[in-house]
Amino acid sequence: MGMQKLPQEFYALSGFSLSPRQVAAFERYARELVAWNERFNLTAIRDLEMIRVKHFLDSLSAYLVMRGKAVGRVIDIGTGAGFPGLPLKLLCPGMHLTLVESVGKKADFCRHVVETLELTDVVVIQSRAEALGQESEHREQYDWALARAVAVMPVLLEYLLPLVRVGGQVLAMKGESAPAEMQSAENACQILGGHLQQLTPVTLPGVVEERYLVVVAKKAVTPEKYPRRVGIPLKRPL
Repeated sequence: MGMQKLPQEFYALSGFSLSPRQVAAFERYARELVAWNERFNLTAIRDLEMIRVKHFLDSLSAYLVMRGKAVGRVIDIGTGAGFPGLPLKLLCPGMHLTLVESVGKKADFCRHVVETLELTDVVVIQSRAEALGQESEHREQYDWALARAVAVMPVLLEYLLPLVRVGGQVLAMKGESAPAEMQSAENACQILGGHLQQLTPVTLPGVVEERYLVVVAKKAVTPEKYPRRVGIPLKRPL
């Protein structure tokens, strides 16, 4: 059902194979997404081919920069219907994953998928990144903090960097504005303890617009006052 090409496409992108069991899990995920979308309008992408490429394959492309590095504890901010976190969990079953989503129906869908696919070590939290970044159980606790198309880079770094341990990484999945956005985020990077590590272009089959994986390494502890309270990073970017 629309996922047959996923193993070849992922192999072409990464050189890694998906098992029949993993492909079956993606099939099930896609079915649930289509069914819930009819009731709750979770995502603008409804067609199976687009789900395969623009949600699943796009999410899996994060593995290009994550492989070979510690992926023990991962937090995905503004995950929506579970992207990129859940596809990465299907790829790397050993990952401890925290999904953060402020919209209730989207958080509920993520919980439903976790239950349906019988995934372990996945926590879904309905909250805002600014609030979590000030909580001791989340602050500087993660190897990776991820976000896909959530906010402009200076704002995103204030959401993500406080959650990552020193030595960990932030991954922002961005469109063609990524190189320009990184320049505008130099100040935020410095203040929050980050350092731009890599900017990797990604081309997805049949998708014209350029995608980028932006990796920011956490070099120093984030000052206590960041993240500022909910809404302020967006109003007054660093």
